[in-house]
Amino acid sequence: MEMNHARKDYFNYGSIYGEHVNPQWVRLLDVLGMNVRYERCEDVELQTYEGKNIMDFLSGYCVYNMGHNHPKIVEAVSDELYRRGPGMLQSHISDVAAELAYELCTLAGGRLKKVFFTSSGSEGVETVIKFSRAFTKRSGLLFCKGAFHGLTCGALSLMTDEFWQKGFGPLLPDTESVVFGDIEDLEVKLKIGKFAAFIVEPVQAEAGVYVPSREYLEEAQKLCRKYGTLFVLDEVQTGMYRTGHFLASQHYDLDPDMVVLAKALSGGLVPCGAVLMTDKINNSVYSSLSRAFVHASTFGENSLAMRAGLASLRVMQEENLGERALVNGAFFRDSLIKSLCKYEMVKDVRGLGMLNGIEFTSPERLRLKFFYNGFRKMHPGLFGMIVVMRLFREKNILTQICGNNYMVLKVTPPLTVTEAQLQQFVRSIDDIMDLVHTSASFWTEALKMARRATNI
Repeated sequence: MEMNHARKDYFNYGSIYGEHVNPQWVRLLDVLGMNVRYERCEDVELQTYEGKNIMDFLSGYCVYNMGHNHPKIVEAVSDELYRRGPGMLQSHISDVAAELAYELCTLAGGRLKKVFFTSSGSEGVETVIKFSRAFTKRSGLLFCKGAFHGLTCGALSLMTDEFWQKGFGPLLPDTESVVFGDIEDLEVKLKIGKFAAFIVEPVQAEAGVYVPSREYLEEAQKLCRKYGTLFVLDEVQTGMYRTGHFLASQHYDLDPDMVVLAKALSGGLVPCGAVLMTDKINNSVYSSLSRAFVHASTFGENSLAMRAGLASLRVMQEENLGERALVNGAFFRDSLIKSLCKYEMVKDVRGLGMLNGIEFTSPERLRLKFFYNGFRKMHPGLFGMIVVMRLFREKNILTQICGNNYMVLKVTPPLTVTEAQLQQFVRSIDDIMDLVHTSASFWTEALKMARRATNI
């Protein structure tokens, strides 16, 4: 059947998407006034068909570290496509996968000498579950409260937020959680001796951008060694120079047994992920000729993803994006703190490199508390979403609240962001917070909008 390409109106596309993909997603974007069609995306700028320019301060949840459609990555993928090489034969040695694996292991350092390629971070976490169990001969998996590791069933088993788990039936057994940053809680669990791996984010992104102390991660690594549990870092959001170093764990001089990467690995153009691990862990799975293919991923080593990965690494190094993330990130947080410290509903500004969060809190003034409590009764995330909406609608800035903490605005622009763009964001969030604290219309308009939308 021939496709009907005559239907070019965006609202038709919206209704088609709603009919055949996800109608509630269309509805939510409509309610928030964020249902726009993007025509061209370059670096930090997103251009809509209506001619508006949106500054991206979300980066696809840390996908676009190099900005959107970086010309060198686009060129590398295009060249690979048009050379008509072995895209994904699955019965050959991929030279481009070998090259990317070498580069990743070199940048990661330590004992990380082997790479398994995946198509996503969730798939990487599933790989960690299988490999850690194979290596340790244990079934237990330990993780932190507030963590976000993905939405496949195995990854969901390593999370505590019921919002993501509700309705999907029994998840993996033998999984337990500890409090992030609490070393005593961790040791109590590890002493049991049943856990194959402790899987932790070096910075908890979706929990609210929580940066742990050096002592916590160092001691966690020591305890894992002591009790025979693998120390595994989920660097899907924190890796690829997002926090300043290639891996966030390099801020703490850690030596993990496994590391999960994805998102920014291929510049946002081709799905790509990687699990870095030690030789011994790799050998415990691929232990004989008959087990050479016992764990595999159909698209894991496809040539487009591998080429995009190599180009992404090259761009980040050539443009010194790690150093820029450190310098600009410190400047950005300092500017936000100076600008927002006067507002009673701003509790904290924190982060590492260009992974930042602005935490809101309930107000003390009775007038503000009256409106705020109305929001909370409707939905715990409503206040944060209204801030996101106002930034988008009035300031042309794309952000989002953290997935497991609705009171934290996640601010993660591409690492290519300029100082002028950062200053523009600071002025914009200052303006919105001023409205929050001084304008009754901010609250009344938002409450009316919320009442129109049920089952958000």
